[in-house]
Amino acid sequence: MRLGLVLMTPFALAACGEPGSSAPSASAQTAAGDTAPVFYSNPAFKEKGYPFSESVEVGGFVFLSGQLGTDPATGELVEGGIEPEARQAMENIKAALERRDLTFADVVKCTVMIDEMADWPAFNTVYGDYFDGDFPARSAFGAEALALGAAVEVECIAAR
Repeated sequence: MRLGLVLMTPFALAACGEPGSSAPSASAQTAAGDTAPVFYSNPAFKEKGYPFSESVEVGGFVFLSGQLGTDPATGELVEGGIEPEARQAMENIKAALERRDLTFADVVKCTVMIDEMADWPAFNTVYGDYFDGDFPARSAFGAEALALGAAVEVECIAAR
């Protein structure tokens, strides 16, 4: 199978699809390998008025928006610091992947933003629990401040 990656600006992505749709429209349903993006929303995102899609699929890749350690029922950060937040962020990624019929085995790249680099070892312990030995490529950086005062945010790219 030949995979290609098409990088598009947010403006190009917005012009190509139907933002806010929870399922692909008939015009957006394409053959494997086509580069027309399909935008997937999450009803909870829409309800909260978030100005982004949960994920976008294009060219055989699914780009997930960054996930915080928020409880899906309340939208609030889980209590307890880096480890509970990291676990909840990974659970939120797992749920987003499952909604696209994917698993962590399909993840090829993650980006981690962490508020306190001293928490790096604790994050890595939690993160490692979600993969079966074959880890995706990963980038990470320290962030001065994350949304909602979160300790960590994780975004992933999965391949079909």
